[in-house]
Amino acid sequence: MKTLENEHRDSFSASPLFEQSKALKLAVIPSLSRGVRGFKKSVDFIGSPAAANHHDDDHLSSASSVGEALRWGMTTLRSSSSSPRADANRLLEHVLGRTSAWLVAHDTEGLDPVERHGFVRVVKERARGVPVAYVLGRWGFFGSEYTVNADVLVPRPETELLVERALQFLMRRAGRLQVLDVGTGSGAIACAIAQALPNAIVHATDNNAAAIRLAQQNAARLGVQDRCTFFVGDLAAPVRGERYACVLANLPYIPTAELPRRPDPASYEPRGALDGGPDGLALYRRLLSELPSLLEDDALAVLEAAAPTIAALVDVARRYVVRADVDVARDYAGQERFVVVATGSSARSAE
Repeated sequence: MKTLENEHRDSFSASPLFEQSKALKLAVIPSLSRGVRGFKKSVDFIGSPAAANHHDDDHLSSASSVGEALRWGMTTLRSSSSSPRADANRLLEHVLGRTSAWLVAHDTEGLDPVERHGFVRVVKERARGVPVAYVLGRWGFFGSEYTVNADVLVPRPETELLVERALQFLMRRAGRLQVLDVGTGSGAIACAIAQALPNAIVHATDNNAAAIRLAQQNAARLGVQDRCTFFVGDLAAPVRGERYACVLANLPYIPTAELPRRPDPASYEPRGALDGGPDGLALYRRLLSELPSLLEDDALAVLEAAAPTIAALVDVARRYVVRADVDVARDYAGQERFVVVATGSSARSAE
């Protein structure tokens, strides 16, 4: 199986979209991790606690400054987060409505009681293991900010590569493009595609009605609601009969026995967005059985999974999509992360 990431990076890395995405990642994502036996969706940017840490007796003094608050936050989160400095900074930025640069420049400025109590509250929430994204109620993805909550998976940085790979393919196409995002969650993938391609019409599905409502809100806030249509339903069932230039999916791929437990931040995310069945591929098998009828003659599908399941996912893809090239692409950490299915002339152009 050949890997696509080198070719893909060379051709896409010069684009403004790549630079925008890269800048965002450098600003808010300290590192990546692979998690339990390589299955767990990367969560270092959310924080990966070793143990819950409530610090019920800790408090900020009434004379606390910005700098003192940050140091207290870092100390409080040290045993419950792999990135206590970044977490404390983001939480204080959120409470004060200020930027990181402002915090540095106003290190000695005092906090008023409302600010102080607000910071203590969010730090203690994070110390219990709640993902930073859920504490903030928002998270960055591909240069835009999305509203997130416990109804949806927190957008991961490696999923930006899925978007990049799709855009690399779609930007070579002229005319109206129809794209499908299966298991949309917050709508991050669908909205990112619509923002980047004015000629794209994006359909997105999810079996969680609450997730679909949130995705619709994100699309409206980002100004792409006219080109993103969201459907409540099982996998591709709501769009049967439609055909697409590109199908994208980041479906649950963690085997049931490997699902994260408290206080792991990923355990706060919806189980339905994580549980891929006994071997992690239950939903992908069902989607791949329908993929030939969903793809146009010259089309691309990009499926996100995890290194331990990639080889099996490739086998399933080759079984169901017989006249296609099926390849593997890696993530930022060099892990096999994506299965790429190309049909017709797209198979040759993807090489």
